[in-house]
Amino acid sequence: MATQVTADTERGFSFLRTAIALQTLTIFLQAVSAGLLLTSAYGETLHSVGARVMYGASMLYLLAAVLAWKPGGGSPRPVRHATGFLVLASTQVVLGIAHVPSVHLPLGVLMFGLSVLALARR
Repeated sequence: MATQVTADTERGFSFLRTAIALQTLTIFLQAVSAGLLLTSAYGETLHSVGARVMYGASMLYLLAAVLAWKPGGGSPRPVRHATGFLVLASTQVVLGIAHVPSVHLPLGVLMFGLSVLALARR
């Protein structure tokens, strides 16, 4: 029985690590598409689609954190981090729609750094 619980816990943490990696990748791709936004006609479309994908990746991160915490009885800390990140992602989307680049860009850099740190911790 203990072996099954350990396997389920490891699977949950693997899913969590994958979700964080996906989130980190999508934020990086948002930075690339932001550069294309400034230099090409299709950059705005890529950045807009990427924003939706990044937001979905943030929701997946929260789901993975809950699944890693609840069944395994682990620490709720990843859930708090994922929730905070979803709040940052929501703020980022609102700032992007409102065209406030003076806050939108630094927040994107902060989000990328935090996501890389979360990935390094897992």
